[in-house]
Amino acid sequence: MRIERIGLSLFGAIALLVVIVAVATTWLFLTNPVTVATAVSDGDITPFVRDLADVLLQALQGLLKYL
Repeated sequence: MRIERIGLSLFGAIALLVVIVAVATTWLFLTNPVTVATAVSDGDITPFVRDLADVLLQALQGLLKYL
């Protein structure tokens, strides 16, 4: 029973992380489409990853303000 609870908790954490990255990617695509289009056309995802990390960091900072 204990292993099942750990498995469900791990699955939930991974699912939450995937949802957060998907929402941040969608937000970046809607707010900064030029960076996304340039990254896709050039095949260089570095600017895209940098902007995605920046979006996630800003969201985390906004959440931590409430704590």
